[in-house]
Amino acid sequence: MDFQEMAVIDENAAAEGPQRRESGKRGRKPGRKSADKVDMKAKLERSRQSARECRARKKLRYQYLEELVADREKAVFALRKELEKYVQIAKDLDEGKVPEGLHEILLQETAGLELKQE
Repeated sequence: MDFQEMAVIDENAAAEGPQRRESGKRGRKPGRKSADKVDMKAKLERSRQSARECRARKKLRYQYLEELVADREKAVFALRKELEKYVQIAKDLDEGKVPEGLHEILLQETAGLELKQE
């Protein structure tokens, strides 16, 4: 007759389930309270300083963008004014009138074209 070896099972261990490790990577480590407080204060101060610098950079970026938008708006208004002037000149020419200052405008345009060609 063959006998199989029987394993001895501790009844208490079987009832508790898997054993827990006492020292894991997460959570607080005992015995480091004073050093942790100093490190935490330094970390908080670095975080505050970083936030101040971030807000300052953000403010500068918005100021730059606002100036850029203002410059573009000025350019748009100048171009619209110039367009209105040319529209009025075209209307006057269509009606057979010679607009005032047409000679000066043509001289400016031809001078501008000559500069571009050089």
